[in-house]
This record gives sequence, C-alpha cells and structure tokens, in this order.
Amino acid sequence: MVNAAHAQSTQPPIQLALIEGLSGPFANTGEAVYRNLVWAVERVNARGGVKTASGARPLTLQRYDSKGQNEEALSVFRAALDDGAQFVLQGNSSANAAALLDAINKHNEREPGKRVLFLNYSAVDPALTNEKCSFWHFRFDAHADMRMGALMQVLKQDKAVHAVYLIGQDYSFGQAVLREARAQLGLQRPDVKVVGDELHPVGRVKDFLPYAAKIKASGAQAVITGNWGNDLTLLVKAAREAGYAGKFYTFYGNALGAPAALGDAGVGNVLAVAEWLPNVPGAASDAFVQAFHQRFPKPADDYLHLRMQMMIEALVQSIEKAGNSEPQAVALQLEKAQVSMAGQTGRMRASDHQFQQPLVVGVMAQQGDKGVKYDVEGSGYGFKVIRQINAEQASRPTTCSMVRPG
Repeated sequence: MVNAAHAQSTQPPIQLALIEGLSGPFANTGEAVYRNLVWAVERVNARGGVKTASGARPLTLQRYDSKGQNEEALSVFRAALDDGAQFVLQGNSSANAAALLDAINKHNEREPGKRVLFLNYSAVDPALTNEKCSFWHFRFDAHADMRMGALMQVLKQDKAVHAVYLIGQDYSFGQAVLREARAQLGLQRPDVKVVGDELHPVGRVKDFLPYAAKIKASGAQAVITGNWGNDLTLLVKAAREAGYAGKFYTFYGNALGAPAALGDAGVGNVLAVAEWLPNVPGAASDAFVQAFHQRFPKPADDYLHLRMQMMIEALVQSIEKAGNSEPQAVALQLEKAQVSMAGQTGRMRASDHQFQQPLVVGVMAQQGDKGVKYDVEGSGYGFKVIRQINAEQASRPTTCSMVRPG
C-alpha cells in the first residue's frame, strides 16, 4: 500500500482507500486514476491539510488492488476497514461499484460507529443513483444516460450517419450504454438504422479483428461504444487494421492509447464525451492542464480528469463544514457541496447524490490545429471541443427513493 505524501501534522490523517484494478487487463486505467488522486491529495496537504474542529489534518491515500474483480474488491474493502479508512474511492467498474455499495450499506447498518462513505468517480451505470441509490454513495461522474445524451446532441446533426453499430462490454454498464443508445436514437434520429448490437466479454478479448470485420461489413457509418481501457484501444486498433472508415462515438476515446492506436484515421472520426477536456477554452482551464503537466511531465502519464479533482475538493469542503470526518456528518454536507475549478462549477444533487456538472464533446484532431493546443499522451493528437453542454442541459431526472439514516 502506498501513501501519498502529506503535510506534517500532529493530528491523525484522514484515510482515503482507493479500491481499484491495479493489476490485470485494466491496470493502466487504475494507475491513471491513482495519479489523479495523488495529485489532488498533494495539493490539499500542501495548503495545510483539512481544517477540522480539532485542528488541521492531512489526507492520506492508500491503494488496494481489486484486480477488477468483485470478490477481490470485497476482500480489500475489509482490509481497508481494518486499516481505519472512512472514505472508499472507486470507479473503474460499475459491477465492482455495485458489489461495494451493497457491502458498504450492510456494513454501515451493522457498524454505525465505523461507517464509511463511497465516493465514485467513474462507475456510470445509471442504476447506482436510481434504483440502487444510497445515502452512503456519491457519484462525481456523469452517468451513462447523461453521457449518451451529450453524444446524441452531436449525432442528431450528423446527417452523414444513416446506420450505426452498437458494441459494448457485457456487464451492467455496457448493457446500459447500448440500451440508452437505442432509446435515444429512437427519439433523436429515428431515421438511423441499428445494423449491429453486440456485447463482448470484459477484458478478455485479445483480438477484436472479427468484431471489426463485422462492423465494416455492416455498412455502418458510425460505431457507438462505451468501451474503456484496453477494450477500447484494441477495438479501435482492429477497426483501423480492418480498414473501417466510419466514426466512433465514444465515452472514453480521448485517452489510454486510443488516439495513438488510430493515428490519422481517427482525425475527424473519433468523438468523446467528458465532464471536461484539456482543450476547453479559457485561462483557468489552461493553467489547470499546465499544473498537472508540471507534476507529471511524462507523456505516458497524461491522463487528467477534472471530476476526480473536484471530488477531493468537495470532500475536503464537506469535512471542513462538518468540523470532523465522521461519515454521516460529512455526507450531510457533501450532498450540498458546490465546487468550482478550472473554470467550471459542479454541485451535488441531494435527492440522489448525482453530481450535476457541464459536459463537453470533442473530436479527434491533430495537435496544433485551431483549438487543439494539447495532445493526448504525446500522440500528436488531441480533442477539439465541438459542443459544450451546461449542467442543466446535461441533467437527467432520477427515480431514487433514498433511505436516510435515522
């Protein structure tokens, strides 16, 4: 377990437990998240830590390897509890998130004196803030339906697209993406034909050429996918090798090897949706990117997400308002949190604990083109912002019926 450096303090640290796949097929995504959170924690500690009624306390970040598996996630969750963690951070699997959420709900009911909060930065199955919503869970990423809605604002005006191929990972999140894609196509572009609708095993496919061949043969002008990590990189690489010339409407096509894998073939053809992109215009955004690059100058480490930084800032704000780190007291403040950073503002919605924030859609372009100051991972390709969606437009209603502690 690795602790982020923290400020000198006589007060005990506030322990954050990162439970993530740090080995296995998606290890690169886990390590990328860890870098973001280390940076966020370092910045809090550099300004003196978290101000509480008993004095300033540093944050400490401990990492626990779930290997991307539910059973391992639950095992290391118990280890994190034994180590004294009060805040669990996870995101790179909605299946892992659902398992952890169930365990946290049960633990908090059994052990009211040792409660923990679950801070979710990227598990985006909509159910987690709808039918599975919990007082102890806070999501800082836009969920899959919100992300799909943003992509559809672009696709509905893309008159060159008459047929689409839907492909995703076969678990709750991937299924939710394809389900929502069909629903929103029916509303926004009923003229578009779905010529493929396919799910594949998560993290197990080594050769996506058979999938790419089917996509090419289908005649689809565009692919819609929520794939992430190596499942996305290998898919787009196979599509390039198969000679597929259509567009990719993605949730995560802006990082972790995907732009480099596509090269020039991706320019103008790969779209990605996020809460923020490095080429969002504005001095505050620009300074944010440059500060991260100073901390992590290696191109391979270039993976910056605003939502992870805002999550830590929202947590700090809420602990300071509560005056202590007791999870229920913090939760009551966190559901009212509002954070501004890099020129953007987000706020937590109390009814379902779904963060409300702007979204942007970018299209892959060559670095140096107008609006593309920053590339991705030293690839020479970046994402030009083509659509900005305010928080009100990005918002979706919730079906959450939250049970609050007595």
